[in-house]
Order: sequence, then C-alpha cells, then structure tokens
Amino acid sequence: MISLCTEKVHDVWFGIAHSEEKVFATTFTFKKEKALQNLLESIPYNIPFRYSEKTTSFAQHVLNLLKDVYNGKDVSFGFSLATEYLSTYAKKVIEAVFLVPLGYVTSYGSVAKAAGGSPRAVGRVMALNPFPLVVPCHRVVRSDFRLGGYGLGLSVKLEILRRESRGYAHKREISADGEKLSLFPVKLVLKRLEKGKC
Repeated sequence: MISLCTEKVHDVWFGIAHSEEKVFATTFTFKKEKALQNLLESIPYNIPFRYSEKTTSFAQHVLNLLKDVYNGKDVSFGFSLATEYLSTYAKKVIEAVFLVPLGYVTSYGSVAKAAGGSPRAVGRVMALNPFPLVVPCHRVVRSDFRLGGYGLGLSVKLEILRRESRGYAHKREISADGEKLSLFPVKLVLKRLEKGKC
C-alpha cells in the first residue's frame, strides 16, 4: 500500500507517495489538488494507495527535506527511490541528474552524453520526473544556460536556482555511471538572466 501525504508551508504544497521507507513520488506545487494529482500520476497504477492526513515520521522527514531543497539548503537523502517502475533509459537519466550538486547546473546535452539518448529525450524524462526536488530537474538547463522548461514555470525554476547559488566560479566534471557529466556554476545562468537572455 502506498501512502500519499501532503503539507502546506506558506503558499507551497509539498507531497510524498511512499510505502514504508521507500519513496515512489514527490511533488511541490501551489494547490493541494494539484499536489495530489501529481503524486497519483507518478505512482505505479497497479499498487493500491491511500491518502493520509496524518504523516508518519518517515514521511515528515522527507517533506522536511523537500522544503529544505526548495529553500536552497544542502541536504542528503538517505532513503530509497522506487526507480524499478521506470524505463531503463528514464532510470539512467534520473540517476545522472540525482548527482548534480547544490550550486551547479548541467545541460540536457551533458546528461544525454552521460546517460545516452538526445537532449530532447532527456527533456522528456525531466518533464515526467517523479521525484522533483529529490532528483533536481531544476538544475538541468540548456547548453547556452537558458532555463529550458519547468512544470511550475520558469520563474519558479529561477527562484530555486537563485537560492542555490553558492558563487562557484569553475566548471567541474563528475562520473555518472562511468561517463563524464559536466557541471557549471549556477551563476552562469544568473549572469545570462542579467543580460536579459533567459
């Protein structure tokens, strides 16, 4: 049985779908109904679910982590994601994007080089990301540092990135499943915005 839980903080609804200590989906949005819809669209169709007004200690812990990421804080996740329901390709993309650290962005093209496929294919996976904020799809931008797309709108994506900027100045590379994933400081996105080109 999957439990769906939501919590409102200021104007934002955060949500989690979980079973025991495994996360099937996360969400954040500005309406409770949309949060529940997002969770329902992301969980496997063949597993029973229930909505719970009362959160378990695990669910509350995850909701608190989601709020921290949204607010630009550095967190570590010590729980399992139910990625076994994703396609092999979506799982590779999700795993690569999960590695992008706070203060950095990567490009759709860089993720495609690390996970395979095309930048457009990566964008499709990001559009359906069942774990927003945990898998930081907001940290994936176009190769020219324009924002690209985002389900809650580009202004939300930009605000999260602003909160995450740490003033880093240099490009980095990390290993994603044995392939190189290029990382760029968030400030490059912000500089582009200042020039009016986002």
